[in-house]
Amino acid sequence: MTPRGPESPILLSVYKMIEKNKIEEIIKQFIKGTELFLVSVRISSANRITVLADKKGGITIDECVSIHRNIENNLDRDNEDFELQVSSPGLDSPFLVVEQYYKNEGKKIEVTDNEGARHYGVLKNVTPGGFELDTEVKVKGKSRELKEVSFNYDQVKSARVVLTIK
Repeated sequence: MTPRGPESPILLSVYKMIEKNKIEEIIKQFIKGTELFLVSVRISSANRITVLADKKGGITIDECVSIHRNIENNLDRDNEDFELQVSSPGLDSPFLVVEQYYKNEGKKIEVTDNEGARHYGVLKNVTPGGFELDTEVKVKGKSRELKEVSFNYDQVKSARVVLTIK
């Protein structure tokens, strides 16, 4: 084992960190005018780039490949070593952007508010400022009644689609 004191040289592999803003701008320019939207970009310290994108009807593999190729064509591998993955968010992934609320309008979702309370219901009336949730509330024993609950996005800690098996 080699000692690692101040006098011993340590060889480090130096990567040029790719800037997240640069990747986001490349993607936004490429998808401009399409139904596609960017959900997130993550870059690890080892330049492992993970891009999540989607569209209302669901992103296709060919669209993921097109985004991947566009990013590759706009980065210089001689200057920036990186690993790249482009995919859609998983079915049970939390919503990260407003477009995901629009995409899932009419579906049953789970919302956790900032106080930690969970709400289940059908997502409706999505706007740039918030949305409504039709929830079922028990009334006098067994009967159920629909109650409409309104949310601003800043009241929501997390939201995700509730997967139901028929």
